Amino acid sequence: MLTLWCIGAKHVFMQKGTMRRLTISLSEERHRALKEAAATRGRSIGELVDASLEFYGIKTRESAANLVARARKHAYLDESDADALARSETRAERRR
Repeated sequence: MLTLWCIGAKHVFMQKGTMRRLTISLSEERHRALKEAAATRGRSIGELVDASLEFYGIKTRESAANLVARARKHAYLDESDADALARSETRAERRR
């Protein structure tokens, strides 16, 4: 688990396992809204944050590489065309 503490402008990281922990600051109103949204949906706050990151196109390197590999499978595409297709598919994913 990676825990991030923000101390002034310094960041302290601790490595433990595969899941990561992140501490963020939210207004009381936003935190309450996030807790309510998670409870309403039967999901954890972490799951909502993860889904939101996915929605906004924040991908893991592996996910991005898979997207490029899928784009390159299209017949007769050179690297430039495959890259353009991957960017197009990424934009489309972000709009979902």
